[in-house]
Order: sequence, then C-alpha cells, then structure tokens
Amino acid sequence: MLLAVTVFAVALFRAFGLPPVLAYLMVGAVLGPHAAGVVPDSEQARYLAEFGVVFLMFSIGLEFSLPRLFAMKRIVLGLGSLQVLGTLLLFGLLGMLLGLDWKASFAVASVIAMSSTAMLSKLLVDRMELESPHGRQVIGVLLFQDIAVVPLLILIPALAQPAGSLLPTLGIAAIKAVVVLTLILFIGQRLMRRWFLLVARRKSSELFMLNILFTTLGLAWVTELAGLSLALGAFLAGMLISETEYRLQVEEDIKPFRDVLLGLFMVTVGMFLDFGVIARNLQWVLLILAGIFVLKFVVVAAASRWLEGLDGAAVRAGLWLCAGGEFGFVLLTLASDVQIAPASVLQLVLAALVISLLLAPILIQYSDKIVLRFVASEWMLRSMELTRVAAKSIATDKHVIICGYGRTGQFLARLLEQEQVSYVALDLDPDRVRDAAAAGDPVVFGDSARHETLLAAGLMRASAVVVSYNDVQATLKVLHHVQAARPDIPVVARAHDDRDMERLVNQGAAEVVPEMLETSIMLATHTLTLIGKPIARVIRRMRVVRSQQFSLMRGFFLGSSDLDERPDAQEARLHSVSLLPGGAAAGKPIAELGLDELSVKVAAVRRRGVRSLDPAPTSLLEAGDVLVLLGLPGDLAAAEERLLKGA
Repeated sequence: MLLAVTVFAVALFRAFGLPPVLAYLMVGAVLGPHAAGVVPDSEQARYLAEFGVVFLMFSIGLEFSLPRLFAMKRIVLGLGSLQVLGTLLLFGLLGMLLGLDWKASFAVASVIAMSSTAMLSKLLVDRMELESPHGRQVIGVLLFQDIAVVPLLILIPALAQPAGSLLPTLGIAAIKAVVVLTLILFIGQRLMRRWFLLVARRKSSELFMLNILFTTLGLAWVTELAGLSLALGAFLAGMLISETEYRLQVEEDIKPFRDVLLGLFMVTVGMFLDFGVIARNLQWVLLILAGIFVLKFVVVAAASRWLEGLDGAAVRAGLWLCAGGEFGFVLLTLASDVQIAPASVLQLVLAALVISLLLAPILIQYSDKIVLRFVASEWMLRSMELTRVAAKSIATDKHVIICGYGRTGQFLARLLEQEQVSYVALDLDPDRVRDAAAAGDPVVFGDSARHETLLAAGLMRASAVVVSYNDVQATLKVLHHVQAARPDIPVVARAHDDRDMERLVNQGAAEVVPEMLETSIMLATHTLTLIGKPIARVIRRMRVVRSQQFSLMRGFFLGSSDLDERPDAQEARLHSVSLLPGGAAAGKPIAELGLDELSVKVAAVRRRGVRSLDPAPTSLLEAGDVLVLLGLPGDLAAAEERLLKGA
C-alpha cells in the first residue's frame, strides 16, 4: 500500500515541480493512524526508517571536505554559526515566553534552525546562481547546518534526562564522543584506504556494495553502542571514505538505499501529522509559519549584512534560507521519541515546516523582484555592473559576445584572438572573471540571460553572439532578448545532443552545435582517414551531414543505460519494425501509410540486407522490409500498430 500510493504521489508532485519530500509526508499523513489508519505507526517501521537518516548522514559525510571548509571558513564558520546560534537564541526565548521550558524551547528552536540542503542546492544549480554572492552564502550556511546537526543529535536526547543527571549525562556523552571520534578518525583513517583497496582488487560489484553497507552500518552500530546516535557513526563513515579515491563510486552505490529509506523516514514523519489537531489550532500554525519566515529571514539578512556588507545579497540569502528543511524533520522525530517537548507543540511545528517547504520555491522564484522592490542599493549595484560591462565593450565594434567563459568559451576566445576578432565575454563566476580580467582578457561579471546586460555588452554593435554554456533554459532567454533587440544578428548556441536543436533553431539560433553529434563526426573523420579513405571524400561527407543539420544522425536506438541517464526524457528516437507477410503496409507507398499524421518519419528502409537512407514518399514497401522509424515513444507505438495491423 505504501509503495503504490507513494509512486503515484511522487509522480504527481514532480509533475507540478514540487519536492518529493512533500509527497512522502503527505502519504504518511493520509495513510497514517491520524487519518485513514491504513498503516499503523509501528515501532518496527520507525526503526527501519531510522536507517534513512543513517544513509542521509553518510551522504553528508561523503560531501564533507576539510579543505572546502577551510576555503569557505568566513562564510561557513561566520555566517553559518550566526544563523544557527541566532535562530536557536531567538526561537528559544520565544518558546520560553510562550510557556515552554528551556529544554523544549531549545529542541523546537533546533528543528526550526535547519534549512533544506537538497532543495536549495538544486535550485541554485538550476538558476545558475551557485557562484553568485548569495549562492555562496547559502551553500556556506547549509554546510554549517550539516555539521551542526551532529552535536544536536547528541544534545537533544541528553537534555531529555532528569535535571539532576543532566550535567553528568552531557559530560559522559562528550567524553564518549571524543573517544569514539579519536579512535575512528585517527585509526580508521589509516585502515579505510587499505581496506577499500583490498576489496576493490577483487573486482566484484557485489562485494564492494556489501563492504559499503558493512562500513556504514558497522560504524553506526559502534556509536550507538557507545550511547551516541546511529547517525553520528554513519556521518563519520562518510567522512573517512570521502578521503579515499572511492568516494564517487560509493556515493552512486549508496544512493538507492539512501533515497528509498529516507523516503520511508519521511512517510513515518508524515504519520505524526494529525490534521484534527492542526485544524483546531490553525491560527497557531500560521503564526509559527510567519515566525519561521520572518525571524529566520531577519537573522540571516542581518548576519550577512554585518559580515559581507551587501544589501542585495543579504536579502536574497535571507529569502533563500528562511524556510525549514529535512534535518528539521530528523530532529523533530528525535524530540518526539525522547518526549522532550509536548506532542501538540511538535504537531504545530511540523505542520508549519511542511507549509514552509511548499512556499519556499515560490518565494525564491520572486526573490529578485522582492530585492529590486525593497533594496534601493540594488539598483545602484546593477547599474555599476552594467557600467563595467559597457566600459569593456564601448571601444569595440563588430565584436563577438561570448555568453559564458568556461573552458568552451575560453577556447573560442583564443581562436578569435588568433583571427584578430574582438570579443566581450560575460560570466557569473567571480573567481574566474577576476583571474581572467587580471590576465588581460576582455571578460566581465554579468548575467548574459538579462536583456540589459546584453545591451551593455554592445549587442547593438556586435557581429555575433555565442552561447558557450550547455543550459537550454538560459540559452532560450538569451535568444529571446536578442530577437527582441536585434533579430538580424546571428546567434550560435550549444546543445548536449539533437533533442534541443529544433527548439533552439525555432527560437532564432542561426546555428546549434550538438556536442554528442559533433563528437561522433570527429570520431568518424579520424576513423575513416586512418583506414585509408581519401581525406577530401571524408571532409565532403561531413560537410553534407552538417549542411543537412545532422538530419542523417537524428535519433538513436534506446538502451537500458539511456533509461538510467534520463528516465523521463521525451525525445525522438529510432525504432525498427519488420513488415509481416499479408500486413496492411505491404505493397503500399510510404506516403499512403499516414505516418506524417503521427509525427513519425521513415528514416531508412532495409530490404534483403541493403539499407536505403531517407527513402522517397513514393517508395513501395514489401513484406519482409525493416522500417527504421524516427519519432517520440508514444507516436512510435501508434505507428507500429498501424503498420502491423492496418489503419
């Protein structure tokens, strides 16, 4: 029952662009003991779900890097500590003013202090804001929260002890933690690499997987045996493996266990939701929700403004980090298990966290408009940015605007320099811009997906625009702005493969360079040359392929690895259909089959071992022919049915 409802719920939530964590919570709430009562809130389910937290902490440990922490120490240790400690202090005092004791207030404040690492990091990547000032601040705070959750997992159970034994309990827990950490980090550090090398030499994926599970659950068991939490041991296991060369392989292998068990954990959290209690106290839920958004925003924005001095980045960071997160659910479940706070209070906090996660993407979507509306200095900073861009481009004419100055953009720039063609490059990585500009490259910090940035880069005087990064949505924005201002200027865009070519061309791109097809062309060029084919013939063949916009190379035959890579991709693919004797298609020309109505094209016909590419519509088909069809999956299925059974 859980699997059936969860599959439907996750698919529905993804269709609306909502995080799947909310789907798990809703499944637990609907099927749990407080609603339909289909699934009981059993101790066995909770214990199994706890391993979801174990594997989550293991994944966090894999991502933990001391060099990265040191490189971002000002943001992580400065802004991160101010956010967590400030939130703990504010909500702790607020809880005590509302009648909770200090232990319950601390537990509730700990729950609220966390933000969603999974959702926010994905949104930063999708919006290309990972290297922006507020993006770095968000990542730094999230990194500190991931670290802070470890001592909180120890503190909350310790605080649940009777008042007389609180200090001894905390002291013993601290000693145990130091001893376990010392043994694992110093002794385990030396053993882990050798042990994984020994296992990897056996070249058995099954053995490697068993070893990962053994290491993760074994260290989790050791820390639990020491009176600490399972999650702490898993975090340490991830830290140890992160220092080895097997980190990426381990991360991929553990992902299915983590995602499934973490989903089960979220389902058990959802079972905790009691809609009756929430409905009777809706005003308190809304008040807590408002407090979470407002107070967390104030803490982050004030700390960022004090440390970094950027008003716009401070407001953006506050808007990004003011909602709740997954670790909040982890700590809330722990607080419920040790009964450190009243169940009714935790109910209301849980409901507010769920609603905050629902509202967070919407708030982030409008963060730019909010900042421009309420932060006066943002207009000045935006003007200064545009002025810097304009200053670089003002002396240039008939130049090329390069959108994105990564490796591809830099290779292009060097070729343009050799041909004495001037260019202006736009990029959003401040470190890259600083180093390249210091070396004399005409590159400036600017978002090429903004209309005003392109104008400042001299769009009205440029001779061409090149989008060198592989981001379809950002490329579409660039094309839209270029078409609005200068529809006559050629735009060269980059795509991963042929699935986005027509879309970009239809939006105004003069040329689209698909990476995978160009790689195939280069491989074919070298191969044909090395096996003795005349170089002039090879070059002529490749020119034909390019002149026809890769039509001879469109589509591919789908395999299981493609499903793993993009399981939800709706793209044109190839499919072979053999015509049966006596079938409706035998003896008819291709044009009479009506495949165009289904948006399916006959890419080739294979007859008695000979393949004919791009056959004419008047070509007659025979029984035994193999038709290679090009189209979308659903259209291909309809076309196959028509060919085999008749229209």
